[in-house]
Amino acid sequence: MSEMADNPLALEFCGMQFASPIVLLSGCVGFGEEYTRVEGFSNRDVGAICLKGTTGTARLGNPPHRVYETPSGMLNAIGLQNPGVDHVVDHILPTLDFGETRFIANISGSTVEEYVAVARRFDDSPIDAMEINISCPNVKEGGVQFGNDPDMSARVVEAVRAVTRKPLITKLSPNQTDIQESARRVIEAGTDGLAVINTLMGMAIDAETRRPVIGNVQGGLSGPAIKPIALLKVWQVHQVAKKHAIPIIGQGGIASAEDAIEFLIAGASAVGVGTALFYDPLICPRINDGIRDYLSRHGMRNVTQLCGTLGS
Repeated sequence: MSEMADNPLALEFCGMQFASPIVLLSGCVGFGEEYTRVEGFSNRDVGAICLKGTTGTARLGNPPHRVYETPSGMLNAIGLQNPGVDHVVDHILPTLDFGETRFIANISGSTVEEYVAVARRFDDSPIDAMEINISCPNVKEGGVQFGNDPDMSARVVEAVRAVTRKPLITKLSPNQTDIQESARRVIEAGTDGLAVINTLMGMAIDAETRRPVIGNVQGGLSGPAIKPIALLKVWQVHQVAKKHAIPIIGQGGIASAEDAIEFLIAGASAVGVGTALFYDPLICPRINDGIRDYLSRHGMRNVTQLCGTLGS
């Protein structure tokens, strides 16, 4: 406990103790094992790791191409490829070191009933929390429809809340008319935290063949290209969330300490790093160092003092 107290980056998020405000985002680190093979990478550099999206049964995902680099960003349409929740709970979770960091399951489904079944299975596991993925833009059923409809979003959260006492974090879609209304509805339905934002829907075209580059036609756009949009959405959602003391993981294009600091100022309590890991897997320690330096220069003892300070 004293180590956490002496750490200026330590914070509490939905009842969990984070050693850093950095959260590794779902889909970018597999089931927590992919970056352990990178020399110099340590789970202790991050507050939490979101595991890959998990469904009730195994999925093969979308046809190729699944990933395509765009100017200042990346399109992906993996399609929730995963081995199913039973395999994750029985065979993957036992291999994770819960003493190093917090692990958050990402639950997905095509129906409300599937979300409930996956949440119920994870509830009977050592997982620290669950992220409800109601806003996946690269599958043809489920995610997009749920995430862009406040009524459906609230139904999923309410149903999952009924079967678990573990912390719930709802990932909000930017591909909707009123993200503040969606935030209000899922807070009322019982979410403990919010992740803002998921990827934006986009596409790429091969001009020579006049065909879509992505096998699924559309995919989720991430990376620095979406950062200004993500910052605005975090600030907008914070106006609602702060009234209920609901913390936010701000995400979308974070590739430096300065980026992370901007999201914290906009209202995030923690920050998600994803696409940047693909070209700089050791970026997290440098982001931590940059935040520490900023806090020192501005006379702040802890990163929580930075949250939501825009204009103050």
